Amino acid sequence: MNLQSERLVLKEISRNDMDKLHELNSISEIDEFNTLGIPATIEVTKEVYRPVIEDQKSEKRKLFCWLASKKSNDEVIGVAGMKLSLDKFKLGEIYYNLSPDNWGQGYATEIAKTLVKLGFEDLKLHKVEAGVATENVRSIGVLEKAGMTREGLRRKILPIRGVWKDNYHYAIVEDDSRDF
Repeated sequence: MNLQSERLVLKEISRNDMDKLHELNSISEIDEFNTLGIPATIEVTKEVYRPVIEDQKSEKRKLFCWLASKKSNDEVIGVAGMKLSLDKFKLGEIYYNLSPDNWGQGYATEIAKTLVKLGFEDLKLHKVEAGVATENVRSIGVLEKAGMTREGLRRKILPIRGVWKDNYHYAIVEDDSRDF
């Protein structure tokens, strides 16, 4: 399932994308608020994405991951994903990471809006949510621009480089107003 937005193409990952995923996940600026940490080897990266690749064969998909590329020049600028809950909850959790040289240009907001739209229009979800470290001001802005509302604070839930960090919980439900 590939997606498109105004300026981006989101292509589902494959085993052939592990080098690019490893490169992206090895950027220290991206890792600042990431609970995965920088992967020590390409083998670690392959193991992280193995469940996503395996789930692509599933009749009832629960895991999605895309490489985000600019339409204008095919440059890969980041990774995005969505994890679905059990069917009865109709819930999806989104995430995204962009290379730092693409920050501040609206790409993350474009990705978040695309994933919210996918969740409601194609996957027929009731709610799309995301977690964000309370210190991650950029990502908080992205989620709010994507129409999400801060629903709460989860204290000391994110293990980031050996320190427990607080997390804001953001979400949008199907009957919330959206401008996209």
